[in-house]
Amino acid sequence: MDALIGTQTPDRRLTDPATAVAALERVVPELGRLRRTTSSGIDWAQVERYLGVGLPSDYKLLAGTYPSLVFGDFLHVGFPPHGREKAWAEDTSDLEILAEWCQDAETTVPLRPFPAPGGLLPWATSYQGDYFLWHTREADPDEWTITVASRNGGWWHYAGGAVQFLADLVGGSVALWELPPVWPSVRAPARSRAE
Repeated sequence: MDALIGTQTPDRRLTDPATAVAALERVVPELGRLRRTTSSGIDWAQVERYLGVGLPSDYKLLAGTYPSLVFGDFLHVGFPPHGREKAWAEDTSDLEILAEWCQDAETTVPLRPFPAPGGLLPWATSYQGDYFLWHTREADPDEWTITVASRNGGWWHYAGGAVQFLADLVGGSVALWELPPVWPSVRAPARSRAE
């Protein structure tokens, strides 16, 4: 049995990072109370140097605007902590788990974790063990799409960026293939508030 469920495509891909963040803010109104008043200070050049690849602009804008976030007490989007960028970029624990999942996935096209060419790179997780991944097959990170790896073994794709995916998931315009509903509530994990 093929574990790949399918691909969901938004009506229009939001290519401008500010537009994508604004779409997320519309579906999660309380997000505004978590907005940073000063720069996050994340050294993106250092993060990307250690990863060996650039990261999408929408993700970097979200990280510069907000602390790490938890949506609906389910989905956690983490960002590199200022001053600990190298440790964040070099943490391979999620990639090791993902390598096992890719090996076990029964898909027509093999799935591989980053740093394999076109590999899957985690950008968020759920508290139930699901992974939200960038599919790094495009040279321009702003063209990367999303792959969801469910703890139940199902894999599916979303043909848009990470922040638009969040807006569409929370806003209800993405089918919940093997995921529970994600309510439009948001909080910063305790560690993020202290950073």
